[in-house]
Amino acid sequence: MKLGITLGNFSFPVPVAEFASTVGDLARQADESGFDSLWVMDHFFQIRITGEPVDAPMPEAYTTLGFLAGRTSRIRLGTMVTSVAYRHPGVLLKSATALDVWSGGRTYFGIGAGAPFDPEPQGTATVFEAEGLGIPFPPLARRFEQLEEVLQIAHRMWAEDETPYTGRHYQLPRPLNSPNSVQRPHPPILVAGSGEKKTLRLVARYADACNLFDLPGTGYADNLTHKLDVLRKHCAEVGRDYDSIEKTVASHVDPGAERGEFLAHLRDLARLGLDHVLLAPPGPWTRQRLAALAELLPEIHAL
Repeated sequence: MKLGITLGNFSFPVPVAEFASTVGDLARQADESGFDSLWVMDHFFQIRITGEPVDAPMPEAYTTLGFLAGRTSRIRLGTMVTSVAYRHPGVLLKSATALDVWSGGRTYFGIGAGAPFDPEPQGTATVFEAEGLGIPFPPLARRFEQLEEVLQIAHRMWAEDETPYTGRHYQLPRPLNSPNSVQRPHPPILVAGSGEKKTLRLVARYADACNLFDLPGTGYADNLTHKLDVLRKHCAEVGRDYDSIEKTVASHVDPGAERGEFLAHLRDLARLGLDHVLLAPPGPWTRQRLAALAELLPEIHAL
């Protein structure tokens, strides 16, 4: 089993001027310790699931990943995940490709439909980043249509196909992508979310990895056995090899859990067929938390 860490909480007890050294040191520690992947949330405001206020620090994702690429040498990098509404697909694919180039081919392309609901306007006190920053945020049904088009555009641009793309929501007269990605045929595409009718269907049709939820008490806790069965059925419908899709799962690090209890939970996830666990702690990562988790890596990798 692979183990990744998610940097989702940037409320470090240091001045902003020290964020770069703090986060850079954590990334280097994770890289040198043997963790498999390092992820950042693609949000502009902090989100409620972290327990932090909306105005807590939240640096832009792709700039942060570019910085982390320069501080590491082997760990894989990605967003968990980019909302389809936040960037035009041509710009998004150029950003993702540039990250793959500058990291030497160490990236995932993480994408999803965004919030699994249609936020109600809140005005000047809004907690929703799209409303607050004036970013158009279409209804969920439309975002799923946009997501499928972005996935089609991604495959086209990474295949060096410059023929015009004409979709319902996006039109690219010449989807040129130069330089192209280091990873061929493309960086692994991860579609996040556990919706059974749309999201997992898109995983089967277009993606190399999925991301499910193992976050009890947050409103994001999937019946993993059932979700994997649904994915298997979608794969059968489109003639896709189910085993070719990497199954990742977002989970928490419980600082109160005993070592045996934590490993037993990961063992259960492995038995279900999960390949890659992505962990976030309550609060920011610290060197001590990373070091304690790194001691378990040999046992986790052996699962």
